[in-house]
Amino acid sequence: MRRIVLILLAVVVVLGAIHWWHQRPAHPGPGVLAPDAPVQVDLDQDQGTSLVRGDVVLTTRAHFSMTARVLSREDYAFDDLASIVPVDLAMGWGRMSDTSVLSRIEISQSGRFYYWHVEQFPIPQGEIVASSANMHMIPADDGVKRALGRIRPGQVVHVEGFLVDIKRRDGYGWHTSLSRTDSGAGACEIIYVESIVVQ
Repeated sequence: MRRIVLILLAVVVVLGAIHWWHQRPAHPGPGVLAPDAPVQVDLDQDQGTSLVRGDVVLTTRAHFSMTARVLSREDYAFDDLASIVPVDLAMGWGRMSDTSVLSRIEISQSGRFYYWHVEQFPIPQGEIVASSANMHMIPADDGVKRALGRIRPGQVVHVEGFLVDIKRRDGYGWHTSLSRTDSGAGACEIIYVESIVVQ
């Protein structure tokens, strides 16, 4: 019995090490790596489409594209969104993609939120809010899901897709943010990711 436990423990350690290696942080040098804000093209009510994914319906609200730095990632397996949204990426652009700025900002994710903390502001607070966001990533297919699984903090990625609302068949739902300047509950973008490419 003890041997079986030790073998299982070894397997868990090896799998954990492989997972960490694939998602280990990148360490780019200083300078703005992703200068431009995301591009959003809102859809009129009659332009939006509905996509069925399992027991949820996704309603497109805007076409969305961005080139931004991954500030942090958090994978989810057990919450209400995990089956449709397996990963959240905290993303930054403008000066929130600059290592010299980010080195003075403590960043974390938990419970589908992105948190930042500073001892002293390296850039104005409003710029931090407007140049970073927590984004719920919905892979459009298995290829995108695999690509998302390889994304590492510190990388600059280009994302194409749609901002979507999520509605479960039991009536419970989540609305995407349509603004880059909001914060707090409801401020996360929900992205139906059609492609994600490391730059």
